[in-house]
Formats: sequence, structure tokens, C-alpha cells
Amino acid sequence: MRSEEVPFTGGPLDGRRLPVLVGMTGRPPKVYRVPVPAEDGRPETVHVYRLEAVGTNRLGLPRGWHYVYDADGRGPDGPRWPWSKPRTSPPAGD
Repeated sequence: MRSEEVPFTGGPLDGRRLPVLVGMTGRPPKVYRVPVPAEDGRPETVHVYRLEAVGTNRLGLPRGWHYVYDADGRGPDGPRWPWSKPRTSPPAGD
């Protein structure tokens, strides 16, 4: 399998470039999870990064990719179809 060096922005991996396995199309996964083991028997912490395009060319194709830290730590809820209802965020203050 082929890998590509992808830069990370924000969170504990800020400024690092790590090799990430790419799919058949040459695109890295949409969500990258980094498990961090905890000490003293506590549950492990999982840091979540989302894939974003660096920029686009004249045809609208991405020039490259980078991962951005997702502080919420939520992954995608499933496939998004054009006829699906918009996702709602949980109410503030809960």
C-alpha cells in the first residue's frame, strides 16, 4: 500500500508531517484518530483530526491535503446524501 506525508494542524500533533496510508484514489482517510494510552488505569484519550483540502486549482480539484484538529472529537455520523436532513448540533448548555 502507498502512503503520503500529510501535515497536521492543531492539537498535540501540530506542525508534524506523518505518513498516512492512502486509498486507491490517492486520498487519505477523512478522519484520523490518534489513541493515547492513559496512566493509572484510566480510559485512553482519542484525538480526532479531520481531512481538509489545502487549496484547489482552476478546475476545482484539490492541490493537497492536511489534517485539522477536531476538538469535539466526533467522527462522521455516516454517509451524507443530497436528500438527507441537515445535521444539527447538540443544544448549548447541556
